[in-house]
Amino acid sequence: MAEPGLAPTVGDRVTGPVIDISPWATDSGARHMDSRIASPPTWSHLQFPGKRSTDYRPEDKDGRSSLRASSDRAASMIRRKLRLEASDLGLIRFSWRVPALIGDADMAASEAEDAPVRVVLAFEGDRSNFTAKNAMLSELAHALTGEPMPYATLMYVWCNRRAAGEVIINPRTDRIRQLVLESGPGNLGRWLDYERDVRADYMRAFGEPPGALLAIGVMTDTDNTLSQAVAW
Repeated sequence: MAEPGLAPTVGDRVTGPVIDISPWATDSGARHMDSRIASPPTWSHLQFPGKRSTDYRPEDKDGRSSLRASSDRAASMIRRKLRLEASDLGLIRFSWRVPALIGDADMAASEAEDAPVRVVLAFEGDRSNFTAKNAMLSELAHALTGEPMPYATLMYVWCNRRAAGEVIINPRTDRIRQLVLESGPGNLGRWLDYERDVRADYMRAFGEPPGALLAIGVMTDTDNTLSQAVAW
């Protein structure tokens, strides 16, 4: 899913493999995984305490092997842990298909912070720079999930309110920032393919160089708006 290389033009769409989360994930993941990533290509379902889980399952859609996400007032993530040093960060390629947006969603409002699709990148960094609020949130995350909050999380999202290219700061913590790739209904109902420069996008979102990449995930969530969404 993540492949090093030269930076593309922002917004470039490409043809390429969809996310390696299907019955062939182990084989194809090992084949496509860059040798500089010191982790086996395994994915797991990350569930959140007190939340219903989104249903994720492999499905062929329009001739593509893909991951179908169906969320009914739910939130959970399909995630792969890894370690890719900052000096090795390159391009990430991914695809998504969204049939409908979440009408009441607003990713800048805590009570409506849902998205039909997210690609999630978690990064290492110096947690001593956390504000008191972020340190508290990290400790709470550790108590609830057994893992501290990542130093920084960059998400690629489809938003129905903000313009493509806008960076949305999570309403609960500024250590999660969302880069809008699609806005509004214009491209609904068809596959969209992306190639992004991870380092450049992180710098744009956080204003500082990234640390090592520690995890990558995909997510569809509707828990705040108490709604439903499907995506591939």
